[in-house]
Amino acid sequence: MTTLLDPTNERRVSTMERVGRPESLRGLTVGLLDISKARGDVFLDRLEERLSEMGADVRRFKKPTFTKPAPVDLRHEIATQCQVVIEALAD
Repeated sequence: MTTLLDPTNERRVSTMERVGRPESLRGLTVGLLDISKARGDVFLDRLEERLSEMGADVRRFKKPTFTKPAPVDLRHEIATQCQVVIEALAD
């Protein structure tokens, strides 16, 4: 069993079931979310190349700022357009 720690300092621990991973990304739409931190786009550029080589349809999204959660409309757009999402964190 893997334990993940929530960095948001919530008072009550919430539990969520992990979603199963697809066997392949071929033919799936993969969303790449840039959280607007320095050089995150460099990582995502390379990741986009690799995912495209694997047959995934890649869509890019960007948060307006890394200091706040993604806006609801952006999260909705990602959720309705993508089967898989990768969020880039870079420092």
